[in-house]
This record gives sequence, C-alpha cells and structure tokens, in this order.
Amino acid sequence: MRHILALAIKFVMIAAVLLIILTGFFDISFADTLLISLALTLIAYAMGDLMIFRKSGERSEQTKRNSLATIADVAVAILVIWLVGEALVPSTTDVITPAIISGIFIGLGEWYFHQFLDSQVFRDRNRRRSSAT
Repeated sequence: MRHILALAIKFVMIAAVLLIILTGFFDISFADTLLISLALTLIAYAMGDLMIFRKSGERSEQTKRNSLATIADVAVAILVIWLVGEALVPSTTDVITPAIISGIFIGLGEWYFHQFLDSQVFRDRNRRRSSAT
C-alpha cells in the first residue's frame, strides 16, 4: 500500500511539472503530457527509486544514495520525456529542450521524494537492516 501512495505522489509531482512546462510553455497536448507522465513515473520509480536509491548503500549514507538516485532520475526523465515525446508529438515540435528543462525540475522534486521514501516507504527495510548489524 505504501508503494501505491508513493507512485501516486510521484505521478502528481511529475504530471504537475510536465503540465506546466510541456503543455503550458511548449504547447504539447494535455493527453500526450499525461501519457509521458505515466510512462516516466513507472520507469523512474522502478529504476531510480527501487533499484538505485534503495540498493545503493546503507540508511546512514542517505545523502550519497539520494545524490546518485537524483542524478539517475534526471537522466531517465530527460530520456523518457524526449523519446516518448518524439513518438507522441508531431515532428515539427522540438522535444529535447522541454525534456531537459523538465528533467532538471523533476530532479529537484526527486531529492525530497527520496527523503519521503526513506522515512515512509522503506522504513521497515531500514529497521531490519539496522537491527541486523
């Protein structure tokens, strides 16, 4: 249940950023923006949050783990927005520029999202780890 809440929060964060940037400033359709948001949410949660952030060190190394996962999330965001955008958006629209801008803003949100994950979603895992040592 905690993962569903985390996914919902991540989707709202990503969708808000992309709706402002892609739809608001770059005229990409609302529906395309939501599809990009959904794809990015699922891919970034699996890669950046479950694989990189969760497994890149001990809880005491939160800054290191957060830095690695945030950098990965920015890279994944830029790639997913660019590639999915290229597939959905008419070829006359530049997608790489809004992808880079969006990736940077999503990265800022991810820094705080990882702190939420550590305190709320992965807390049982962190307790088991610390009691085993």
